[in-house]
Amino acid sequence: MPKKYKYIRRRDAGRQGTVTCENCGKIVPRHKAICIETVESVVRDPTLRRELEKKGAIIMSYPVKKCYCVNCAVFLGIVKIGGYAERLRKYGEQRVQI
Repeated sequence: MPKKYKYIRRRDAGRQGTVTCENCGKIVPRHKAICIETVESVVRDPTLRRELEKKGAIIMSYPVKKCYCVNCAVFLGIVKIGGYAERLRKYGEQRVQI
């Protein structure tokens, strides 16, 4: 039987609270949400950032945690559907050997 979540469900699965999806705004249980931590810079424009770095300026960057519901994570390509990569790897090796 395939493993559905990275989080192994325990008694406290329903008591962890909820988060809102960054893309659609849906309220999702915290253990079910797919969270990604990215590093964002204060300067958004890449050309301006390169020019400032050439001049020797120190540009601050900070980590941002974004949580998505399962539907949005699949749509954005963050997560593959149903372990597709694992199945492809598993059956792909058998096909090559035959």
